[in-house]
Amino acid sequence: MLLVFSIFLVFFVPARAQAPGSLPTRAEAPGSLPTRARVEDPLLTRAERTDFRETSRYDEMVHFMSEVVRERPDMHLTTMGYTFEGRPIPMVVVGRVSDASPEAVRASGKTRVYLQGGIHAGEVAGKEALLILLRELSRGRHSHWADSLVLLVAPLYNADGNERVSVLNRPRQHGPVGGMGQRANAQDLDLNRDHLKLDAPESRAMAKLFVAYDPHVAVDLHTTNGTRHGYHLTYAPPLHPSTPEAMDRLLRDRLLPAITRAVKEKHGWDMYHYGNARPARDGVEGGWFTFDHRGRFSNNYAGLRNRFGILGEAFAYATFEERTKVSLWFVEEILHFSYAHATELARMAADADRFSLVGESLALRAGFRPSAEPVTILMGEVEEELNPYSGRMMFRYTGVQVPQEMEEFVSFRATETERVPPSYFLPPDLVELRIRLEAHGVETFVLEEARTMEVEQFGVDSVTTAAREYQGRFEQTVLGSYLSSTAILEPGTVVVPMDQPLARVIFTLLEPRSDDGFVAWGFLTGSLRAGEPYPILRGSQGASPRLLLPDLLPGP
Repeated sequence: MLLVFSIFLVFFVPARAQAPGSLPTRAEAPGSLPTRARVEDPLLTRAERTDFRETSRYDEMVHFMSEVVRERPDMHLTTMGYTFEGRPIPMVVVGRVSDASPEAVRASGKTRVYLQGGIHAGEVAGKEALLILLRELSRGRHSHWADSLVLLVAPLYNADGNERVSVLNRPRQHGPVGGMGQRANAQDLDLNRDHLKLDAPESRAMAKLFVAYDPHVAVDLHTTNGTRHGYHLTYAPPLHPSTPEAMDRLLRDRLLPAITRAVKEKHGWDMYHYGNARPARDGVEGGWFTFDHRGRFSNNYAGLRNRFGILGEAFAYATFEERTKVSLWFVEEILHFSYAHATELARMAADADRFSLVGESLALRAGFRPSAEPVTILMGEVEEELNPYSGRMMFRYTGVQVPQEMEEFVSFRATETERVPPSYFLPPDLVELRIRLEAHGVETFVLEEARTMEVEQFGVDSVTTAAREYQGRFEQTVLGSYLSSTAILEPGTVVVPMDQPLARVIFTLLEPRSDDGFVAWGFLTGSLRAGEPYPILRGSQGASPRLLLPDLLPGP
C-alpha cells in the first residue's frame, strides 16, 4: 500500500519530491527473522522481531512511524530536513496540536521536548527505544504527558550512516550481531562535532529545528565506547562553563538524580555521569573523566542556546536488548520529570533568553573541574563472546560491579574568559560567516552607509595551523590581544547585536580565542596573519548593542 508521507523542506514547506527510500512499500526488510512475538503483535520493530539480532533500516523505520501515527490525531509524521544523500529525516510530533508545523507546536504554549537517536548510526539502541516509545504512545500509554508537553521524536538523525550496515562496525559492542550502521554521515563527518560549524546538511536541519520549534529540552541518545564500568547508562548535562547556571543546577541537582533513583527503584539498574576511567600517568592525575565541554557536541550546543541539553549513553557491553530497554527507561523518566516541572523548565529557558550578557564574562577555553573529594565509581566486569557472523570477539557485561574510589571530573571551569561586547562587526566579504550565524537563528543587520565607530580590534601575534585535517577542516589557534581604536565601517558591514538570546552561540563563534569558533575551525585561514588585525571588530564596552539600529531600519 502506498504511504502518503508529508515531506517538509528544510524550511518546513510542503514539497512533492521524494528522496530515495522515503516511500517503503512493505513493513519488513529482507533478512528479518520471524519470532513468536511477531505473530502476537503486528507492530514490532525489526530489533524485536529478530530477538535483537538486527536493527531497523531506514525504509522500514519510516513505515513503522507511519503506522504508529495512523488514525492518531495527536501524532503527526513530518520531517526535519534532509541528509547528505537526500533522505528525509523523519520526525513525529506528539501532542495536542492541530498539525506538525512549528507554528502549531509553539502556539500550543506547552513545553517542548526533542528526542533524538542515531546521530552515530552504529549506536542503535536509542533509535529502537524511540520507535518503541512511539508505539506505546500510539496505544495511549503516558497520555497525561500531553497535558503539558509536546514531543518532537526523531529516532534516526544520521539516516545515511544507518544504511551502511556491516557486521564489522563497532566490533566490541555487544550486538546487534547482524550488523549496524557507521558512526559518520555520508560525508564522512561526525555529526556530533558539527553543531556549531554546520558543515553537514543534517546539522543545518538540526539548527533550523531549534530555530523553528525551539525545544526547551533536547535529549540525544548514544552508546558508549571504552571503559568497562558498572552502569547500564551514563549521562551528561551541557558541559560548557558558559551554560546558564540555573539550568545547570537544575539538571545536576534535581533532574539527573531523580531519574537515576527512579530507574534504580523500578528496574534495579544503575546510571551515573558519563565518564571514562583513566589511570594516573606521566604526572597527569587519574580519575573518572567526562568528555568535552565544547559546543560542537549536541548537549553542549543546547546549553549555549539556553536550553536543557541531556546526553544519554547506553553501555556498549550490555546486550543490545538491555541497551534498548535502559534507553527507553531513561527517556521515560526524563519525560516524567519534564511533565511534572513543565512550567518551570519553560520559564527558566525564557529567563535565560531575556538576560543580557553584555559586559559579562564568558569562557573562551576550559579545563576539567575536579570533585571536592574522591567518589565511588562502579566499575564492571565483562567477558568475551564470539560474534558468529563477524568472527570477532564482543564484550558482554556480566553484571558484576566493582566499586572503586577515585577523583571525579564531570564538569568544567573556565581557564580563559573575555567580556561580552555590545556588538560585533563583520566585513562584507565574510558572507559565509553571516550565513552560518543566521542558520543558527542569530539576528544580524547590514549597514547601508559608512559610519565611524569606536571599536575594539584584536591584534594577531601568532597563528598556529594544525598539520592534519580534522572533520574536513584544518583547525587554527591565534594569540593576541584587543586594543581600542576608531574604525570606519563600510557599507555592507554586518552588525551582530549581542542583546539577543543566542549571545552565547555568537560569542563562541566570533571570538578569535574561542576553542570552538570560526577561527578554531579554520574558516578564516586566508584572513589571519601575525602582525595583522583580526577582521571582525567589536563594539566598545559601554556602547549600546543597537547603536546603529536606527540607521538600519527602513524609513516611515
